[in-house]
Amino acid sequence: MSTVHVALVQMSCTAGKEENLQKAIAKTREAAAQGAQIVCLQELFTSLYFCDVEAYENFLLAEQIPGPSTDVLSAVAKELGVVIIASLFEKRAQGLYHNTTAVLDADGAYLGKYRKMHIPDDPAYYEKFYFTPGDLGYKTFKTKFATIGVLICWDQWYPEAARITALMGAEILFYPTAIGWATSQDEATNTEQYNAWQTIQRSHAVANGVHVVSVNRVGLEQAGAMQFWGGSFVSNPFGTVLYKAAHNAEEVHVIALDLSKTDRYRTHWPFLRDRRIDSYQPITKRFIDES
Repeated sequence: MSTVHVALVQMSCTAGKEENLQKAIAKTREAAAQGAQIVCLQELFTSLYFCDVEAYENFLLAEQIPGPSTDVLSAVAKELGVVIIASLFEKRAQGLYHNTTAVLDADGAYLGKYRKMHIPDDPAYYEKFYFTPGDLGYKTFKTKFATIGVLICWDQWYPEAARITALMGAEILFYPTAIGWATSQDEATNTEQYNAWQTIQRSHAVANGVHVVSVNRVGLEQAGAMQFWGGSFVSNPFGTVLYKAAHNAEEVHVIALDLSKTDRYRTHWPFLRDRRIDSYQPITKRFIDES
């Protein structure tokens, strides 16, 4: 299909897992009613962003994938005839957990999952306490409407992840996300951080000639110390922002993406043609010492 209608579901969350799931389902229905074919939910949408603290009780939020949430969402996907991209806290085995996104096709079929490869560890983002790095590699999913690639939040900052996923045939890169501003920060810092976040992802669109869809959560969490900055957006294959959500409000937005643009941009700006793959071996090193 040349044109695909994609929905971004940007929402706030509460401490109630079932409440969040039902809210996401309601917004998915809203998106489908607006003509959405692929619906992307934000990172870890069934809970508050719990990685602000290292607390063992938070492991109780995890579930198997496929499992309870994917079963429910599979039925919704089938009923509505939409693809659902669902970011969940995966319990793989006792003591082994991942930050994982499941993809459910428009007929309700479970197409598989992607496990977050890059795991951050920063103040208020203690993800290494909870998540084992992904071991499934980079993934694409052949849905009814498009072949999509899914990466997760911190993966956004790594051009290697976007490049590999695009080379595997992804027509759209989706980034479920949970990122925000400390409310103690000044406005200039907030602006610089958001602009860097958006710019790096737009650069993935340009370098690979694909649409990028980034879906972030919104709202105050962590007892008011963190303002998740929303600002979900869509970039065309040459970095033009086609849509940007508000920083402080929930939104459901459906946008039509013309996937034929990829061939046009890749033909006129042939970055893939001119790659010097014979020269890239150093990229597999942590750092290159010249001494």
